[in-house]
Amino acid sequence: MDDGLADLLHRVVATFGDLARRRIASGPGQLTYTQIRIIGTLEEAPGMTQRELADSVGLSEAAMSRALRALRDEGLVDIVVDPTHARRRLATATAEGLRHFHDSGAAIAGQLREWLIREGFPYDRYLADSQQLADLLGPLNRAAPPRASIVATEGAAEGAVQGAAE
Repeated sequence: MDDGLADLLHRVVATFGDLARRRIASGPGQLTYTQIRIIGTLEEAPGMTQRELADSVGLSEAAMSRALRALRDEGLVDIVVDPTHARRRLATATAEGLRHFHDSGAAIAGQLREWLIREGFPYDRYLADSQQLADLLGPLNRAAPPRASIVATEGAAEGAVQGAAE
């Protein structure tokens, strides 16, 4: 990858973050960044404990407890007793939670695509390079323990970007 493309990809990542923050702050009914990360993680590894989820997302257990309670109250996450350990609770994203998660990613991905094209970014090359990078890193991700996988937000957004391009 040449330096010019690397610089452009850095700008893309920064812009993607800005778009996500603006979209999240756009009003009620929008998932927060933390909620997006939680639901994305649960999509990758359903049935995580609060501690596992807190470690994966980088929150304290208390903050995760508050976040899960809010997501449960909105019907976006189910929390059930672990059948193997009565004091442990397992969290799983609901179908509605996954729909919200993917809708948020698709909207952000569409805005990102529009920005890339407007800025003259070689969008087809970006998709090809992103796919090549995903293929290269795929074996590394599969080698990681299931609970240590990368949060799905980026992967879902990339899939939405690719879907928007097709």
